[in-house]
Amino acid sequence: MEPVRYDDRQKIVRLSTEVVTARRKRNWRKYIYCGLLLFPLVAFIFGFFVIPMLYILYLSFIETKGETNAFYSIGNYVHFFTDSYYLHSLWLTIKISLYTVVVSLLLGYPVALTMAKCSPRVRGLLTLLVASPLLISIVVRNFGWYLLLLPNGTIHQLLISLGITTSPPKLLFSEIGVVIGLSNAYLPFMILSVATSLYNIDPSLEKAAAILGAGPFRSFLSVTLPLSLPGIVSGVVLVFSMSMSAYVTPALMGGANVPMLPVVAYDQIINLLRWTYGSAISYVLLGITLIIVTTFTRMMEKGRYREVFR
Repeated sequence: MEPVRYDDRQKIVRLSTEVVTARRKRNWRKYIYCGLLLFPLVAFIFGFFVIPMLYILYLSFIETKGETNAFYSIGNYVHFFTDSYYLHSLWLTIKISLYTVVVSLLLGYPVALTMAKCSPRVRGLLTLLVASPLLISIVVRNFGWYLLLLPNGTIHQLLISLGITTSPPKLLFSEIGVVIGLSNAYLPFMILSVATSLYNIDPSLEKAAAILGAGPFRSFLSVTLPLSLPGIVSGVVLVFSMSMSAYVTPALMGGANVPMLPVVAYDQIINLLRWTYGSAISYVLLGITLIIVTTFTRMMEKGRYREVFR
């Protein structure tokens, strides 16, 4: 075998270097193209989300005395956590959001399970029916519930005519009315989140459980429910986050009787012109929501069924 000459080795090294250089150029071109494609989206998010959020954070640390004196302080946050009215409003917001999650999950899981078990044609029809309320403005849907829940509305008249009660409970401008409105608004998100997880479950697992002697209920508890936990967690996080930040539904269905935190923040900024204190309330709401969502997600991922999330 003829040995490789020095000139041949130089050619091999040069060719290898050229290949590496060409690959680097192609990679840089990909990065440039990706950057150009992402630039409009990044500029939009930075200009209409990041900068306003930073400005609101800046305002939350400004405290004013009189008309001209302004200084940096954490007084707005101290005032919030030492005032019983705002603490009650925070607890009310968390409580109603949790009620909304429970109602949406109890109503949405059977629908999602039905969508996963039925034929593709029926599944498409059910998906259309579930998503169709999202095509209607939430204001219009809330006004529909407003008319139904009036003291002389359809629901009250129906309860009286059926003889269930002679004095129906107050549904409008109450916590129950807000939960009904929020559940109606965010139920499709829960259904679609859970259904996506149920679609990915292998049907042969349920057949194997049946062969081993498990009944339908035992098979559901041992196979279907644990494997659908990622969808449940996604739906819970989504519905809870949107319920915590909802303004239109609490304002229309709850009014002044149900002072949820987004309504309080809006009132401080728009009606009372206390922009700095309203900004602090907004960031308290954001921080509490992130803490609850992160804690819940970590607990589920490290719990008994942590393998499901991998």
